[in-house]
Amino acid sequence: MTVFGAPPVVAAVNGSAHSMAAALWAANEAVLRKADLLLLMAYGVDGAPFGNRSFPPDAWFKAKEAITEEVLREFRAECESMVPDVKPATAAVDSGPIAALTEISATARLVAIGAPAGEVAGLFGGVSASRLSSGAVCPVVVVRGARRSGPVVVGVDGSPSSEEVLAWAFEEAAIREAPLVALHAWHDGDVAGLFSGEGALPFPGESVRETENRLLGQRLAGWRKKYPLVAVEQVVAHDKPRQRLLEQSEKAQLMVVGSRGRGGFAGLALGSTSHALIHHAKCPVMVVRAAGRAG
Repeated sequence: MTVFGAPPVVAAVNGSAHSMAAALWAANEAVLRKADLLLLMAYGVDGAPFGNRSFPPDAWFKAKEAITEEVLREFRAECESMVPDVKPATAAVDSGPIAALTEISATARLVAIGAPAGEVAGLFGGVSASRLSSGAVCPVVVVRGARRSGPVVVGVDGSPSSEEVLAWAFEEAAIREAPLVALHAWHDGDVAGLFSGEGALPFPGESVRETENRLLGQRLAGWRKKYPLVAVEQVVAHDKPRQRLLEQSEKAQLMVVGSRGRGGFAGLALGSTSHALIHHAKCPVMVVRAAGRAG
């Protein structure tokens, strides 16, 4: 059963099979977390094109609202049927998609979206999964691939946001009682991908791979202590991170990565690795921003 008052797990829906997959994934996540589930559908617009201040007429809004309410009823019934322990709430939002996501992500535990070809068609028309993942305050899970058992995989780089990414990854592995694969990969010239700071200098006679493996172990040590029941596999590779993570996604049940986004909805940018994963991974991908809440 859900716990009222806790930050909800939110599923952005639009009536498509892809968003149904996201809703069912979110329903199961809500049960695991003992959290509420909110099914959200937005049918407004964020603004008129440049130079045109006209907005859709009231009749258009009323028609969209009626369709939205029907879709939400169908999705709620399906979630209750497939995941009996969840009792979803629904919200039909007449604002535009960017405004709706910005507002809900400030109070949500996480947001799940379906991603046909990387786009959230219909609900967030024209707004890509890349933009949503970069701009949301809480983590965004792009639901891809078939539901399966398997490890949670986390991509660990040398950025300051890695600690928060690890916090989410260990928590997700713990609530699923799943092993965790912590992967750190770098390639020549990828200075940002190398661990840095105190203790990052190699020991005498130590190769770069040995140094990175040792530093990854140090990065994981505190989280292993906090989550002693999570079995951790440590993987270090001299390769492009996105290639190794895409390979891992074929057997993972969830991938957790950082966004390296700059925040806000204007001029957003995902790192190339997280961008590639949300478009091509074979499993759901959780994208964590530095502002995301963990623990």
